[in-house]
Amino acid sequence: MTDIIIIAVVVAIIGGAAAYIIREKKRGVKCIGCPAAGKCAGNCHSDTK
Repeated sequence: MTDIIIIAVVVAIIGGAAAYIIREKKRGVKCIGCPAAGKCAGNCHSDTK
């Protein structure tokens, strides 16, 4: 019974994370993990060597 509860919790966490990513992508956020995600041009993680 404990295994079922643990699996349900893990599935809920992963499902919530996936739903958050999908919702943010629909809003047009380019870099979800970036603190300036709604304000940058989308190239804040490009390599500038």
